[in-house]
Amino acid sequence: MTMLRDVFISGTGAFLPGEPVGQDRMEDYLGLVCGRRSAMGRRALHWNGIDTRHYALTPEGRPLHSNASMCAAAVRTALEAAGHAADDLDLLAAATTQGDYLAPGHAAAVHGELGCGPLETASFQSVCASSLMAAKAAWLAVRAGEAELAAATAGEFSSRWFRPHFYEGTALVDAKGRLAIEADFLRWTLSDGAGAAVMQPRPAGRGLGLRVDWIDMTSLAGRFDACMWAGSTKAARHDMKSAWSHAGPEAGFAQGAMALLQDFDQLKAVIRAWVGVYLDKVDAGRIDPAGVDHLLCHYSARSLREEIVRLLEQTGAMIPEARWFTNLATCGNTGSASIWIMLDAFLRSGRLKAGERVLCIVPESGRATVGFMMLTAVEGAGR
Repeated sequence: MTMLRDVFISGTGAFLPGEPVGQDRMEDYLGLVCGRRSAMGRRALHWNGIDTRHYALTPEGRPLHSNASMCAAAVRTALEAAGHAADDLDLLAAATTQGDYLAPGHAAAVHGELGCGPLETASFQSVCASSLMAAKAAWLAVRAGEAELAAATAGEFSSRWFRPHFYEGTALVDAKGRLAIEADFLRWTLSDGAGAAVMQPRPAGRGLGLRVDWIDMTSLAGRFDACMWAGSTKAARHDMKSAWSHAGPEAGFAQGAMALLQDFDQLKAVIRAWVGVYLDKVDAGRIDPAGVDHLLCHYSARSLREEIVRLLEQTGAMIPEARWFTNLATCGNTGSASIWIMLDAFLRSGRLKAGERVLCIVPESGRATVGFMMLTAVEGAGR
């Protein structure tokens, strides 16, 4: 019988394209839909608390990178931090909301950008929590002895989906040229970037490493329709036979089914469901709030954090906010890449000490999924 091994994150990497873009310049990159300034922009930025973010295109809409190339850059950085090269990899697990191609999978595109030799790949397509889906695949492969070195990466190139031509001429724009709220808010919520983590069955060679204690994923799709989606109209999203692929690309575009959309009313119920999963884990002893030294919780907006805090403070299972770490205000919400970009920044912050436990939580509104990853800081093998 194969003995399960401990698994360690020995390197992390992040790639944020271009220069930081402030609030006053964001719409220059997004573009004006029907030549109009967004009526929702300022409200959305106040809601989400993002001061600067990054875009992988120019204000004219010219792409500077691909999703795959950003992920490859993040993987290279993580490998360098771990003291490895791309040819050392046994497994590449890649996640994204929307890849560069409809097919094949995102991992193949990232592998192509890395340009390294043969390896195993695994692609994960969801929304934010796809990052931990990929992480779990990498973790289990190393833990079971199927791989000696695995990389989990996630990337987003959201801005290309937010350019005016994605909306103009569709049912998402009314007779006065105003963009529907379920589309416009997301233009001010999501941005571009990639992150990665390298896993192996031994601690980092020097400094602090992170042991991956466990990764749990919970889908609540049996209870909810899609809350954030692309490929259907808002009214028909519960019917899989109504998706754009059945209507055809031209009809789907005209209906507004090709854009990324968010149901903000349903999001309120989904937030409570995420908190419910967390509380179940506390009740089961899987998570001890008092034993968590640092919390890295992905959330798309400052107001969502405030709602999560409000709910948790009523339960007695709150992890004090002094233990929370975030870089949302400066890096923006980069979807599936957010947790790796956040973890990389956290490790560089100098806040972590040996023996401390780090809980990563990644909820996604896609169809009510939430992921948890527990890490423990350990001394490097060279110390």
